[in-house]
Amino acid sequence: MAGIVLGVGASHSTLMNTHWEQVRHKDRAERFRDALGAARDALAAARPDVAIIVGSNHFRGFWLDLIPAFTLGVGEVIASGESGTPAGPQRTRPEVAQAIAGHLIAAGTEVAISARLQIDHGQSHAIQYLLRDLEVPVIPLVVNVFATPLPLVSRCVELGRNIAEAVAALPAGLRVAVIASGGLSHRLPWPSRWQEPDGEDEEFLVEAWLNGRGDWERYDGRRREIITAARPTINPEFDEEFLAALEKGELERYGRLSTEQIEEAAGNGAQELRAWLIMAAALGFRPGRVLAYEPMPEWLTGMGVAVIDPGRAA
Repeated sequence: MAGIVLGVGASHSTLMNTHWEQVRHKDRAERFRDALGAARDALAAARPDVAIIVGSNHFRGFWLDLIPAFTLGVGEVIASGESGTPAGPQRTRPEVAQAIAGHLIAAGTEVAISARLQIDHGQSHAIQYLLRDLEVPVIPLVVNVFATPLPLVSRCVELGRNIAEAVAALPAGLRVAVIASGGLSHRLPWPSRWQEPDGEDEEFLVEAWLNGRGDWERYDGRRREIITAARPTINPEFDEEFLAALEKGELERYGRLSTEQIEEAAGNGAQELRAWLIMAAALGFRPGRVLAYEPMPEWLTGMGVAVIDPGRAA
C-alpha cells in the first residue's frame, strides 16, 4: 500500500532571493532559512518517491481568462523562474499524477488538469529550498487564492482528505510527501476584488492578470515595484495560534473560516493557508512540529515552517 510519509508547510517569498542584503532582521531571516534546511533534511530522511506541492498562483501561470479553483499538473511542469527561483522543465511523475487526478474526480472533488503546467514561486520556491538536490519528482496542485471568488476553505479540507485516499490507492510501496507552500499572515497590494480595482496600481495589476498569458515578463518590473513598496501587514498572534493548532492536531477548525474572515484576521495573502489545510487534511490532521516562526516585515510576511510526520505522531 502506498502512503504519505511526510507533510511540510512552509511560507514562501521571492524577496528571500532578491532582497537578502536589505534585511534588517538578519537573525530572523537566518532562523527561517535554517528551518527550511531542517525541513529539507526531514524530506530527505523520509525518502519520498514523489512530492505533491500544494501552492498558490501569482499570475504567471494562470490569468483571469481562465483560472480554475484547483489545477493538478499531470504532464510537463515548467517553472517560470522569476526572482531567482528555478526555471524551466521540472522532474515529474505523470502516471502518478494522472492516477491521483482520476481518483479525486471520482471522489467528487473535481480538479482541472494540465498536461503542460506553468508554475511560479507558489511551487518553485519549495522546489528551490525544500527539495534542493533531492531529485524528487513533483506533482503541483495549484489553488486559486487571489482571483475571487475563491474555493471554499471547507472544500480545500475535503480535497486534502481525498488526496490521502488517492495516495492509498496508488501502487504498493510508493512513498509520497505533501508540501504546502504559502502564507502565513500578509497583505499584498493587490485588489481584494479584481472586479473593482482602486487606483492606478490596482488597475495596472488587473490588466496584467487579464493580459499576461505568454507575456508576463512585460508587466513584471512595475509589478515588483508595487510589491516592494508595500507596507508590511503581519499578524504574529494569528500566525502563532495557527501554528500552535498545527502542533496540537487541531487545524481542522480553521476549515470553517470564510474567505472574508481570513482576510480580516490575517490579510489577503493569508488566503494561502488553504494550502496548509489541504496538506494537514491529507495527513489526517495529525499533530505536527513547528520548526520556526519569524515575522519578516522586509518580506511582508509572517514566515513559518512546520512538519507533520505520521510515523512520529503515531
